Amino acid sequence: MPTEPTDVLSTALALPVRDRARLAHELLLSLDAGSDADADVAWVAELEQRAREVRTGAAITEDWATVSSRLVERWRRR
Repeated sequence: MPTEPTDVLSTALALPVRDRARLAHELLLSLDAGSDADADVAWVAELEQRAREVRTGAAITEDWATVSSRLVERWRRR
């Protein structure tokens, strides 16, 4: 089993796409140093603020068809 990071990377890159995706997911999860106690409260406050902006008309919104078309075009150019 490889132990050097470059060997591990070479081995990982030789895996099928599905296995690489699962490995990447697990590696990203391993970077989480733990939950932020204030994160949940901060996200709720952020979501409430955004919802308030949408309800009052302060937020500029776009319909999904417009956003979807823009994203598809952006990915085609890559």
